[in-house]
Amino acid sequence: MKKLLLEKPLNKITINDITEDCGVNRMTFYYHFKDIYDLVDWILAEDAAKAMEGRRGFGTWSEAYLNVLHQLQDNKTLVLNVYRSVGREQVEQYLYRLLDPILKDFADRECHDITVQDADKQFVVDFYKYALVGMTLEWTRRDMKGDPKKMVERVLALLALLQKLVEERHHLVGHLVQLVAYEELQIHEHLVVARPSAVYLLAHVAQTAR
Repeated sequence: MKKLLLEKPLNKITINDITEDCGVNRMTFYYHFKDIYDLVDWILAEDAAKAMEGRRGFGTWSEAYLNVLHQLQDNKTLVLNVYRSVGREQVEQYLYRLLDPILKDFADRECHDITVQDADKQFVVDFYKYALVGMTLEWTRRDMKGDPKKMVERVLALLALLQKLVEERHHLVGHLVQLVAYEELQIHEHLVVARPSAVYLLAHVAQTAR
């Protein structure tokens, strides 16, 4: 199939093309697959399974994601044909099959010595998964022209910035909470006047942090 894709687009490939290239008859093909698109699904699933075999060899999720991008480039002809002939959804499901177990594996590693609810862990996995799949689909739509390494570096830089902003907001809110407590204890006679300004500031920080 991959060999045929080098010669013509997916929507131009026939069952006869495949059976002649493989040296089998049509009955043999239909014994295993319903149609060409079923064969494509199987190929993508097999590629995803092979990618999963070596995922524990990566130290970070970003290394694993970079490997996924390189695998997509290695299968560029197939992936772009599926994207253009079958549709975005099939490539999207393929990416979910690739990234979901990778991210779950790293989430389990990070949480091995702390107690985290499964639902909370899955929420984090889904956040990363949907963000990375969305970026990868856009990269695919642009014919995978961007450098995967630079793409991963930009994602890491963005996440580092977001983490820094969250930490700064958390630090500021902590100080404001202490300020409100101090006002309540030390300036009781001016509580009605003092509290509204602090509470307004807290509300403003919470709103802008969303």
